[in-house]
Amino acid sequence: MAHKVLLEGGPHDLPERIVTVETPGEDVKIPHLGGYEHFTETERRRDTAEGTLRVYEWWERTEIAE
Repeated sequence: MAHKVLLEGGPHDLPERIVTVETPGEDVKIPHLGGYEHFTETERRRDTAEGTLRVYEWWERTEIAE
């Protein structure tokens, strides 16, 4: 079952801040401008227009290997 989570931090121009994850607890990797933005789960929750969601916090960017 998929779950929606809220992404916090990272680049300001990231198009989506609420995303769906298949397995809660696993890190989220979002493709963005030739690389990936990585988010990790926190214990925090935040009220959003889509309900109370678990917050995933940005922790690093990696480049796509060519």
